[in-house]
Amino acid sequence: MTRNGITRERLFGTDGIRGVANIEPMTSETALRVGRALAYMFRDRPGRHRILIGKDTRLSGYMLETALASGICSMGVDVLLVGPIPTPGIAFLTRNLRADAGVVISASHNPFPDNGIKVFSRDGFKLPDETEDEIESLVVDGKIDHLRPTAKTIGKAFRVDDAEGRYNVFTKAVLPRDLTLDGIKIVLDCANGAAYQVAPEVLRELGAEVIALGISPNGENINHDCGALHPHHVQRLVREHGAHFGVALDGDADRAILVDETGEIVDGDAVMAIVAEDLLGKDLLKKRTVVGTVMSNLGLEVALKHMNASLVRTAVGDRYVVEEMRRNDYNFGGEQSGHIVFLDANTTGDGMITCLLLLSIMVQRQRPLSELRRIVQRYPQVLINVKVRERRDLSMVEPVAKTLHRVTSALGERGRLLVRYSGTEPLVRVMVEGEDPDTVKTYGEEVAEVVRLHLGSQD
Repeated sequence: MTRNGITRERLFGTDGIRGVANIEPMTSETALRVGRALAYMFRDRPGRHRILIGKDTRLSGYMLETALASGICSMGVDVLLVGPIPTPGIAFLTRNLRADAGVVISASHNPFPDNGIKVFSRDGFKLPDETEDEIESLVVDGKIDHLRPTAKTIGKAFRVDDAEGRYNVFTKAVLPRDLTLDGIKIVLDCANGAAYQVAPEVLRELGAEVIALGISPNGENINHDCGALHPHHVQRLVREHGAHFGVALDGDADRAILVDETGEIVDGDAVMAIVAEDLLGKDLLKKRTVVGTVMSNLGLEVALKHMNASLVRTAVGDRYVVEEMRRNDYNFGGEQSGHIVFLDANTTGDGMITCLLLLSIMVQRQRPLSELRRIVQRYPQVLINVKVRERRDLSMVEPVAKTLHRVTSALGERGRLLVRYSGTEPLVRVMVEGEDPDTVKTYGEEVAEVVRLHLGSQD
């Protein structure tokens, strides 16, 4: 698909538009056209319309924010600018400020040269594929190029000065009013990203002693040797300072990697089990079901069965988790990577809400995180990435299909084999888990080798 210099199989990927800033599709020109398309799509109600724009701390955010705002205003829609704020903050503020849509300029955990554009509808949920397709069509085909409001009908841009305070109050409401974090020492890594101000503020206002790092963004250091991709800093400081809890956020703070008081990482599967048990005890887990992805460890599924609860799996991606939750009226789920979604609190993954949910349980039960995490006995798991030269239906490559069938049969109900193409790279991801680590490793290497032999890249 090509027009106006835009050449791409599909503008929107699994989580919005993403790429290297100032190279298509993450250019000012494309951002302006995206802004015009969004304004056209969301001015479907009587009266004046408003679209919210927030961002993380990347240098390129200024460029893309200005272009998006210009495109939106050029279609007669007003813009609300909130500056650096977590992605879940935009989901909340879009609803709170009664905006027609919310836009986040962020590439999440990606390195600083990248950037992205994610869009929330007025109800605070990410857009479904069909709506993204409509927006993409408007960006590419030029159908709205002739629409040019003039004079008083051109949009205006306003800065929302109290956006961070609004999100602060909203987030703190997760902790019951009769609880405080007094006496709790927390190591917090904000990844030099969107939560660098609000996250330490929230925890300190709730009474915690906070040792904060990753709170000095300069436009270039977001996610650089810090945050959710590099939790070893939090692990080390938790041990050194005798902290009770550690948390590493990613660049846009929609996910969190937690660390217990011994310095060990507590991943999203363990978090889901801990929170699910708490919700079940309060009769708050709808349909006694947690929504995870195909990557969730078998140990989570086993733990939930012991609680007389179920795990429903989706494709990888928090948007697919949320879609399943909304489709079947579930209220809790997430990903092993730390995206945790509690729809009773927010409409998307929220690193700070995840943090406060766990802290609330720790305070109420008077138990350390290292004890709470024992609810899940993680099955040995191996993940191998194989670079491929082409994407073929694996079931049609006979040697691969035979190997997959044989390994799946051998694992039976005591293990899992998952082989899938990456959504963003020319890779096949091979995941095997089971009871015996040596067997898991052997099967993983066997499957990876047959994929490499018949589909592998020569690079």
